[in-house]
Amino acid sequence: MDQITLLLEGFSGALTPINLLWVLVGAVLGTAVGVLPGLGSSMAVALLLPVTFSLDPTAAFIMFAGIYFGGLFGDSTAGILLNTPGNSSAIASSFEGNRMAKSGRAGKALATAALGAFFGGTLATLVTVFAMPLLVSMATMFGPAEYFALAAFAFLAVSSVVSESIVRGLLSLAVGLALMLVGIDGPSGTERFTFGLPQLFDGLSIVVITVGLLALGEVFSVASRIHREDKSVQIIRQGRAWLNLSDLRRAAPAWLRGTAFGLPFGIIPAGGAEVPTFLAYGTEKRLAKARGDKNFGSIGSIRGVAAPEAAANATAGTAMGALLALGLPTSATAAIMLAAFQQYGLQPGPLLFSRTPELVWTLIASLFIGLVALLILNMGFASLWAKLLLVPKHYLYAGITVLAVLGVYAMGSSVVDVWALIAIGLIGLLMRRFRIPLAPVMIAVVLGPLAETELRRALAVSAGDPAVLVSSPFTITLYSILVIITVVSIVQHLRKRRSAGSNLDRSADDTVSSDTETSARR
Repeated sequence: MDQITLLLEGFSGALTPINLLWVLVGAVLGTAVGVLPGLGSSMAVALLLPVTFSLDPTAAFIMFAGIYFGGLFGDSTAGILLNTPGNSSAIASSFEGNRMAKSGRAGKALATAALGAFFGGTLATLVTVFAMPLLVSMATMFGPAEYFALAAFAFLAVSSVVSESIVRGLLSLAVGLALMLVGIDGPSGTERFTFGLPQLFDGLSIVVITVGLLALGEVFSVASRIHREDKSVQIIRQGRAWLNLSDLRRAAPAWLRGTAFGLPFGIIPAGGAEVPTFLAYGTEKRLAKARGDKNFGSIGSIRGVAAPEAAANATAGTAMGALLALGLPTSATAAIMLAAFQQYGLQPGPLLFSRTPELVWTLIASLFIGLVALLILNMGFASLWAKLLLVPKHYLYAGITVLAVLGVYAMGSSVVDVWALIAIGLIGLLMRRFRIPLAPVMIAVVLGPLAETELRRALAVSAGDPAVLVSSPFTITLYSILVIITVVSIVQHLRKRRSAGSNLDRSADDTVSSDTETSARR
């Protein structure tokens, strides 16, 4: 039970006035950005990444703990009130949450989401604390082939799961790998895609890529369609954000079921919380049908909000464990967190626990503190967060643009970085326009150098024999699971395309028959 002692030491480091202040600042900023439609938790971490570079590593990551969970808390607020979730992980909880809001129970929906997020996140972080030694011992047994297999699994699993089309997912992966290749190749000293600019010899900064792709790309996307959108935003009157005992009895089993779905997905590179949230929502929908719950799908059910919210935050909690122990980001937000570690010269993995244990356990302790602070903020100030939705878009996105450009320029005082930021922002605009997912880009940019290094190392050890890549039970198992996931994804995509085509044919037949009947009458 050494981890309990280490966690208590982490609390002693986190429970200082200045660190509590950073947790609170991160929670407020993360929630504020997460509440705004189209931004979300990954945007919150990316946009505030340059702001933390003036802090020492411990304070910076304590602040990131608040931003990380704060963004997730805020994602569902816009979905419940306006049916425009801040992030894809909040889509499932928006179905029933918005129905509850329309029926005058927005306060209960917001309270259910906040309590579910707290429950799922706290339980997942507890599991992470006790599972950490096992994950670290697993990581110490990995060699170059195993790390390359993990990276390849993350690449292809995310690309095939998060996209409507596997082709689009692989195209997004290719964009990320191309951005990763910019700079000087370490072993050979060869320039790659630098265009002769000395400023690019060290490669593109991960901050430039994340801020450009997520923040500036969203600004360009909104600006390109702002005159075609309905500017009249109606905030539904939410009432008091609180649950009575009867509501708690209905929500508690759903929180447990949602947490059970979210826990394992935090360590699986499947794109984040989208899969477990929809699994949790689907389970509650089937259970509601079995018990004859007529609120589900009509005026909104508490269970339909509770389960997806708990699943989303449980996934985020165990994702932090996978990030710290294995150095493996399992979502776009976790990938940006890994980039933040690398900016401070830290590489998550087993060595992080031996070299800087005080940082790791203080960060984990701050996750618990951040969840408590976020529960208080969201239960007590739900109406305040709703007011942020009234900020005019042209003011909001102008401010985001200024923050993005100033943050990137202040980081390196390089005009080349600013031009690269604009170019990557335009790439982000095109990706949004053609519905190409962003998560594979982030995974490729962060894990690409690791995959390249470990592949070269494995081939060097084996004198160029590629069989070394599938020479252990772990790699064989991982590649087998990857093949299964890819085949299942292809089958699902083909079924969707076939069903969409049959629906189009049926509607065309109906139109032809309708026209024939009209002509006959004439």
